[in-house]
Amino acid sequence: MGSNIGKRKSNLNAAYNLIQDDVGAITEASAMYRTEAWGPVAQMAFYNQVVRINTPLSRRNLLKKVLYIEEKMGRIKDNRWGPRIIDIDILYYHDKIINQRHLTLPHPQIPNRKFALVPLCEIAPDFRHPALGMTNDQLLKICTDQMAVRRLGAKP
Repeated sequence: MGSNIGKRKSNLNAAYNLIQDDVGAITEASAMYRTEAWGPVAQMAFYNQVVRINTPLSRRNLLKKVLYIEEKMGRIKDNRWGPRIIDIDILYYHDKIINQRHLTLPHPQIPNRKFALVPLCEIAPDFRHPALGMTNDQLLKICTDQMAVRRLGAKP
């Protein structure tokens, strides 16, 4: 999850609670991290967090719920890498490899984004990327992303 508009920490907390209520039990959560924004648009830094969820939802229904939570929180999708009140990505869905029009899993940018890998390694360092065969920890060690990722505090 990420947020760089308004009260970023509160936005992540609200998304956390909505996921817990509407998607499934959060079984583990990383600390929050401050990271510079990706993309061509000048904008505030993001606060990011990764959560592990135990959900009964299919991957398609999970995506629908995540998109609904983003909409409910006021996300407007008008600029691909622009500022956003909340951005919720599905990074993995078990060890499934999915290539569909609206859903690609694992998330194709995991190996390239330190802001995802650092919190992922906090909660699942040994989880093996099903397409690449490497653990999250191994992916982080070879990640070429130079953006700073700064831990904001303890895990919730």
